[in-house]
Amino acid sequence: MKTKKMMVLFLMLSAFAAFPAPSYADHWWGGYHWARTSNPFTVKLGDDVSAAWDYYLSIASDDWNFSTVLNTTIVDGGTNPKRCRPTSGRVEVCTSTYGKNGWLGLAQIWVSGKHITQAVSKMNDTYFNTPTYNTPGWRQLVMCQEIGHTFGLDHQDENFYNANIGTCMDYTSNPLGPPSNEHPNQHDYDELEIIYSHFDGTTTVGQTANNMPPAASEIDFSGPAQWGRSIRSTNSGRTELFELDFGGGHKVFTFVIWVEGEERGHR
Repeated sequence: MKTKKMMVLFLMLSAFAAFPAPSYADHWWGGYHWARTSNPFTVKLGDDVSAAWDYYLSIASDDWNFSTVLNTTIVDGGTNPKRCRPTSGRVEVCTSTYGKNGWLGLAQIWVSGKHITQAVSKMNDTYFNTPTYNTPGWRQLVMCQEIGHTFGLDHQDENFYNANIGTCMDYTSNPLGPPSNEHPNQHDYDELEIIYSHFDGTTTVGQTANNMPPAASEIDFSGPAQWGRSIRSTNSGRTELFELDFGGGHKVFTFVIWVEGEERGHR
């Protein structure tokens, strides 16, 4: 595993040298973060993915482990991938044929105040089983990005059609580039250091219970009718952020990547 990590790091550093990325403004969305009392802390990633996705989940976990403030570890899944229900204190990573509903991938984050309490990342095999998206580049980009959102990271760039900046937190129509947008870049790691530069008096990492209203985890979050209001839309609506507010500081956010030219909705 260490050899694979070093090879990935070498490729990432080579890409940075060949294609220096511009410095972007911070991409910490809304000040949301996991509460914890020390660094580095470990976020469990529940493996609710099919065999076709295991490799990409492993690479994404290794990539984010280059952060100095957080680690990830892959554990047995805790949910039916089709329903992809959250588990308190960790991230469930799911893949399934969610239907021709218009979304390629999404991340959903449950927060209490400014603290993330649980999250899910979902990849829609209905589209990833098509020639357009059934490629290593698209699979790695979306897996890496949706997991990155669950740490509190936003996108560095949201234009699908400009040049890649060499991070999975960049939207693109060509994940392989060059430079490749399949992995985080140094700015992502720097931003995580900023996000997690302070400590909290409590922790939400690994906690088996939280104070979220029961409905926040029990309702069906599979389509936009259940995601609340759209609070940000970019690229002519191809990328959106939704907020569902339960009151008392309890919210669920949904980051979604729409498939170009597809009808949107839950089927």
